[in-house]
Amino acid sequence: MPLKKMSRRIMIAGTLIIWSIKFLLRPFIFIDPVLKPLVGLAPNLIGSFLLPFGACWFFQRIFRLETDTDLNVTCSVGLLMVVINEYLQLIPIFGRTFDYLDIISSVIGVFLGHLYFKRLMARYTLATVQAS
Repeated sequence: MPLKKMSRRIMIAGTLIIWSIKFLLRPFIFIDPVLKPLVGLAPNLIGSFLLPFGACWFFQRIFRLETDTDLNVTCSVGLLMVVINEYLQLIPIFGRTFDYLDIISSVIGVFLGHLYFKRLMARYTLATVQAS
């Protein structure tokens, strides 16, 4: 299965999980106070994990993702955008809340997404080379 097709599947699954947490789990289900921080940080963690997969699926012409350097640049740009977005939440007119834990969970998510995407990239590159 090509990497772009796998990225599409992971993006769709991740988006459905985020929507389920934000629109079904948090508003309608009682969450134990011990688990509330984890459920609160999950959308940032999962969304940041999905950054390299989204870049591969949607922006393949901009972010080539053929080498480790391409993946590093893509993840760095994505993380920078997430951090800027979080700091923009300090501006009161947006009506959102700034949280350092969101930034930490985003860093962890991008790191895990980078590792998993790198593993998939190596697998599909190796499969392509062996098929030739």
